[in-house]
Amino acid sequence: MHGQMAPSDWIRRWTHLVPAGGSVLDVACGEGRHIRWFFERNHPVAGVDKALEAINSAANLGETICADIETGPWPLPGRRFDCVVVTNYLWRPLLPTIVGSVAPGGVLLYETFALGNETVGRPARPEFLLRPGELLRACESLRIVAYEDGFLDAPARFVQRIAAVREPLSPARPLRLPLCSPC
Repeated sequence: MHGQMAPSDWIRRWTHLVPAGGSVLDVACGEGRHIRWFFERNHPVAGVDKALEAINSAANLGETICADIETGPWPLPGRRFDCVVVTNYLWRPLLPTIVGSVAPGGVLLYETFALGNETVGRPARPEFLLRPGELLRACESLRIVAYEDGFLDAPARFVQRIAAVREPLSPARPLRLPLCSPC
């Protein structure tokens, strides 16, 4: 069961970037393994997926929305989240909406398949595989904290993954220290 699977190592690695108590959206959430991960860390969570049976398993954790985000309208217009999570999912027309859903001071954690994956398994069709640097270009309005593009074992797959933050609306004031006079 996808919902009972462990969260992605990439998501776990960069969870510390999510503001304490910040809202989390999981796009194409499936049965909610990442919803569960963030819920257990005291984050209000929301997930969207087209499979009603899948998201029902996470419905008691937070907001779950059954919607076909590839053929229908975006079900969360104007909403922004402190963290947007996407794993194992690519629908290119939605990339600007996903990036735009990251609130000021928030983070995007994205991991999905890349070209080369067709040599080791599925997905194998180019429309489901990121091209070199494509995720970086999609996130150019964000500050990139970490990015990887390459091959992973167990299971064998080619991926691109990114951790990127949107700068806050007003940056924190720099710390001003008193100047010390020479002794």
